[in-house]
Amino acid sequence: MPATSPSVPPELPITPPGQRTAPDGRIEPAPGAIAPHGRYVNADLRPVPLAERRWTTYNFTALWIGMAHNIPSWTLASGLVALGMDWKQAVLTIALANLVVLVPMLLTGHAGPKYGIPFPVLARASFGLRGANLPALVRAAVACCWFGIQTWIGGQGIYILLGKIFGGDWAGAASIGGYPWTLWLCFLAFWAAELAIIHRGMQTLRRFENWAAPFVLVGAVALLVWMAVKAGGFGPLLDQPSTLGWGPDFWPVFFPSLMGMIGFWATLSLNIPDFTRFGAGQRAQVWGQTLGLPTTMTAFALLSVLVTSGSQAVYGAPIWDPVALAGKSDNVFGLLFALVTVLIATISVNIAANVVSPAYDLAHLAPKFINFRTGALITGVVGVIILPWKLTATPELYIFTWLGVVGGLLGTVAGILIADYWIIRRTVLDLADLYRPGGRYWYTAGWNWRAVLSFVVGGLLAVGGSYSQPGKGPFPADGLIPFLKPLADYGWAVGLGTALTLYAALMATAPGRATPPN
Repeated sequence: MPATSPSVPPELPITPPGQRTAPDGRIEPAPGAIAPHGRYVNADLRPVPLAERRWTTYNFTALWIGMAHNIPSWTLASGLVALGMDWKQAVLTIALANLVVLVPMLLTGHAGPKYGIPFPVLARASFGLRGANLPALVRAAVACCWFGIQTWIGGQGIYILLGKIFGGDWAGAASIGGYPWTLWLCFLAFWAAELAIIHRGMQTLRRFENWAAPFVLVGAVALLVWMAVKAGGFGPLLDQPSTLGWGPDFWPVFFPSLMGMIGFWATLSLNIPDFTRFGAGQRAQVWGQTLGLPTTMTAFALLSVLVTSGSQAVYGAPIWDPVALAGKSDNVFGLLFALVTVLIATISVNIAANVVSPAYDLAHLAPKFINFRTGALITGVVGVIILPWKLTATPELYIFTWLGVVGGLLGTVAGILIADYWIIRRTVLDLADLYRPGGRYWYTAGWNWRAVLSFVVGGLLAVGGSYSQPGKGPFPADGLIPFLKPLADYGWAVGLGTALTLYAALMATAPGRATPPN
């Protein structure tokens, strides 16, 4: 066997053999083109058959409503108020961030309805069949952390609200590991409920999102009305001034906050094919995401900052945690309604945004041994051992440290995926070769060094200068790499732009050769 096979150009000017194209442009493999099982394939990683791609515009819109209306996205907006912004500045920051992140969301989402493939399989086209494990594991690690954060917040919300209903014995229970055993009970019960839903599969998720989305929206509006009544009308909610103004104090907070807001959904801008692969067509995913993401996030941000501003007017200080705010109610019905809303809102986003992706990513790591359900269970276990309560301890740690670093790294991967799919391959993929060792996407021993180099360089520039204010984060005040500190406030944009440009240049000048597997 020769050391290398003939050079394989990255672009595919015509539809490759072994796949069939429907009249609407969607593609599925021909019978027998992809083995049912193997080292790089299992039932969860195979392309979704055309007959099973049924998600409509409403399904995608409802998915985004369900994911946007949750406690961490609420604290995202209210945290900006706690940092000194007024409601107009906070809503502007979030609206702009979600318009920006919608672009890579639609670009990477395109491959889902067209080919029916999940994110880790799409990443094989750029990183190689083995190399795709690198972005998949980065995305999975972030999702596991997010799962832990959401589960802790949800369990804590249940604990606080039930404590208001049951009284002092509930909150004063014996401690285990520094927390009352009743809190651990709520945490574990909530964790089990999430995994029970995701265990039933993607179609159960779609049905859950369809009715959960409007319910959560009603709950958020109810909290706004309650706070307006407490404050004596909507006027006090709108009158809370910015402590930053629009001058030199505002911009140093605005730009890292903008990158943090983008980083909040940078995770989904990578693995959105995990959902769009079930789409009935491009129109469904484009309109569903456009109607669902920027509009609902902006509306929810407006609700959040108005309520937080109202809490400042009523209680003398902004309360950025909606659970703590709801816990100030003495009405049992109101507390029960808040409890149900917290449950549904947190489950809605967690199983969609933070379990689906790592389940596919971990299945990609070892398809023979890990399927979607096993991956979901692993995610659940990892998510509870990463001390998630520490990541949301303060607005600075949550927005600047966690979201900023995550956004920078994931923006780098997004840049590579977009460059490969849209610039290099012009949206034409060989489905069979995405699962075949030695094929077009095998590169060198299953790795594309151009993608890895672009990831390293982009990631270094994006997060290498990460810094924290003294006493408010884990990074040095001068930055990890001091001369890169000026780039840290623009991490997502720096990572995406650098990786996209470098990868496109490397693939254009040195497309590489496919080498046969060992």
